[in-house]
Amino acid sequence: MHPAPSVIVFTTLSGLGFGLLAYLGLGYPPVTGWVAFVFYLIGFGLAVGGLLASTFHLGRPERAWRALTQWKTSWLSREGLCAVAALLVMGLYAIGAIFLDQHWTLLGLLGAVLSIATVFTTSMIYTQLKTIPRWNMPLTPVLFLSFSLAGGALLAGQERLAPWLLLVAGAVQLAYWAKGDQAFASSGTSMATATGLGDRGAVRAFEPPHTGSNYLLREFVHVVGRKHALKLRVFAFGLGFVLPVLCLWLPTESSLAKHLMAAVAVLAHLAGVVVSRWLFFAQAEHVVGLYYGKR
Repeated sequence: MHPAPSVIVFTTLSGLGFGLLAYLGLGYPPVTGWVAFVFYLIGFGLAVGGLLASTFHLGRPERAWRALTQWKTSWLSREGLCAVAALLVMGLYAIGAIFLDQHWTLLGLLGAVLSIATVFTTSMIYTQLKTIPRWNMPLTPVLFLSFSLAGGALLAGQERLAPWLLLVAGAVQLAYWAKGDQAFASSGTSMATATGLGDRGAVRAFEPPHTGSNYLLREFVHVVGRKHALKLRVFAFGLGFVLPVLCLWLPTESSLAKHLMAAVAVLAHLAGVVVSRWLFFAQAEHVVGLYYGKR
């Protein structure tokens, strides 16, 4: 798939934002007043910013609201409804924490559930696509959820929990890469099955369907070299998981150094997730590429 910047920003920021909101809804950290305002500003900024970025990839962004009406059949619509509900509930919860020094437990729990549900519905937009075997597997929602919970723990300042969640997310990422690399071949899809001519012998492309480019090639066919992909995976894994864990576990003598290391952990994780998301889209082989001899 063509790795559009808008969807990379969307999946990265919204996952972190809703992850942070989920922890805040559960009372971690139990902040109030101006400190709470800063935390909620970050959470809502990331979540809303990510959602707005997703509209940039639409042909008619002004019609994005219509997606909310197809909730019975569309994961995109379910995502939109979950996101709106989560933001509204967490907005009310934030008012209590910031202005009234109150934590309404049931409201916060509902907001946390809706925030995690939003991340899950986002992942299902990609998981449901049988035409992209690398996405069409159970590890895809696990990947999104593990990233969101680990990143949210980092932003929420959960220094004891975050390293373990980062290790889990890193393990899921490695498993996803290993499983994903075999997904296209394991799906049994080939030029023979795509054309229906497999019973007549070996099928190969005689020449491209046309000499110029088209929408399908621009959007659904993107080939990444193995060496290039391997280097990016090393960067994604090192920045996204290894460095943040080291920053959190390395002993520090002062509170300033501790906060600086935590900031480095957050920034490194963010950079690693961006690279991982780029690979998530760039390495997604759409079966339409079979018709153009790209798979």
